[in-house]
Amino acid sequence: MTMLTHMATVTGMKAAYTHSCRGAAVASPFIIAGGMLLGAVGIFIGGALGGLVGWMASKDFKSVPQVLMELSPAERQKLCAEAMAVVKNLDWTDAAQLIQFVTTSSIIRDKVLGVLATYVTKKLKAKLKYRK
Repeated sequence: MTMLTHMATVTGMKAAYTHSCRGAAVASPFIIAGGMLLGAVGIFIGGALGGLVGWMASKDFKSVPQVLMELSPAERQKLCAEAMAVVKNLDWTDAAQLIQFVTTSSIIRDKVLGVLATYVTKKLKAKLKYRK
């Protein structure tokens, strides 16, 4: 888990959770208020403004290391098992040595990051964003 957290930190991985219901809840009052104040034109203006504010409020970004720490013990175990399948043939004695092996080998690094990215996108239903 230490190695996965380190890799996510180094790459600047963030998970975006979309909440379309929250976006709609934020947009609705703008539409209603616009309609009550300005009629049909107000509905249009309120819809545009509410849609923009709703879109901005509909995504939450969390760092992947934070997401990993919030996983249940069972989910952590599943993720660790998938990552261990990638690094099982390496000869390492502690987390620091494993991190060194993974970061110096681009093939292993890409496989580990692939495991992590697949887990976040498929199991947690989040979209990944990387630091630029």
